[in-house]
Amino acid sequence: MRTEAATVTTDARTDPAEPTTDQTTDPSVVADSDTDDGEDYLVEEGEIAGDYLEQLLDVLDFDGDIDLDVEGDRAVVSIDGGKDLTKLVGRKGEVLDALQELTRLAVQQSTGERSKLMLDIAGWRAARRQELTELGTAAAQRVARDGGREALDPMTPFERKIVHDAVAAVSGVTSESEGAEPQRRVVVVKE
Repeated sequence: MRTEAATVTTDARTDPAEPTTDQTTDPSVVADSDTDDGEDYLVEEGEIAGDYLEQLLDVLDFDGDIDLDVEGDRAVVSIDGGKDLTKLVGRKGEVLDALQELTRLAVQQSTGERSKLMLDIAGWRAARRQELTELGTAAAQRVARDGGREALDPMTPFERKIVHDAVAAVSGVTSESEGAEPQRRVVVVKE
């Protein structure tokens, strides 16, 4: 079963309760139109991904609720509620990453555009995001207090981005990535 959580806003040209505006002279209307078109495209990506994943779950004989959303500049698809969904996450999210890539390819095949869609299963990615935010914040606070530098364990690009964002929220420290994949890691240093 699929539910949609995407919120699509209506601009002044399509809302009969609002006065109409000349599109050629009002730049805000053009900007709203671009935003709506972008969000509409992301909703379409989510729907394509949802259909693909629904078929995949049927083939694999897994149950789960598929939720579609838009966060920033990407479609987000979550699968929750089914029994044994953690099997689709795998060790350290490896199966989840593979399913996300397959889903992105299915969207690309349908739209002709490369997708940045994010897939989460059984809340694993959301929990991992929280864990990495706490890890990055704690490392940044230690370095801010004690000085020096602290190298964290190797991480995926997705995980490093979350840690970099958490470190950026703490004043007096900065972070950088070092090393080559798959051993690339975040290093926190005092400014």
